[in-house]
Amino acid sequence: MSILTIQNLSKRYGERQLFQGLNREFTPGCYALSEEDNTGKTTLLKVLAGVLKPDTGDVLVEGHSIFKSPAQARQYLAFVPDDCMGFPDISGRELLQRLAQEKKVPLGDDVFDIAYALGLEPHLDKRFEQMSTGTRRKVYLAATLIGEPSVIIADGPTNGLDSAARGVLAEYFEEMGQEKVVLFASWDADLIAACGATELEVGLL
Repeated sequence: MSILTIQNLSKRYGERQLFQGLNREFTPGCYALSEEDNTGKTTLLKVLAGVLKPDTGDVLVEGHSIFKSPAQARQYLAFVPDDCMGFPDISGRELLQRLAQEKKVPLGDDVFDIAYALGLEPHLDKRFEQMSTGTRRKVYLAATLIGEPSVIIADGPTNGLDSAARGVLAEYFEEMGQEKVVLFASWDADLIAACGATELEVGLL
């Protein structure tokens, strides 16, 4: 059964057509967009996460349109953006609490387990503007365990991470891919191999 469905997605910036007429159904597993830059990877992931609207098409998460029924769709979706700097003035802990409140779920121990495994314990109460790029990303990665998301979308998930955290992330993605869709953009060959990701190209979806 398809967990994530892309229907006739197209997006253009000015004269440039980033992608056109994309269609794909995703079942559980890890999938990596590993092309070079400027191929539309970040734009596509933002569209799939409902952050950016396409010119045409729709995205269904567990059968719910991310554009027509965003509240329902986002219950099943977790997104790790490229910059992880959307809330510079709040702390990592506050972001986790805010996301749990939005999904109307408790902030479970499993979220803190992965946060501590990634090395976040001494940094959770810092504001995002005080964190390094890698530390900000770790907070968003820990947040993917809030609620019961069946689709995890991550843009550059290992950017700025130390080797220990990259190893933890690879194991996490491999485990999540057993029952969920884990779709990420990365050139990290070690991550792609470790989690057994299927490599994809934006234009060939």
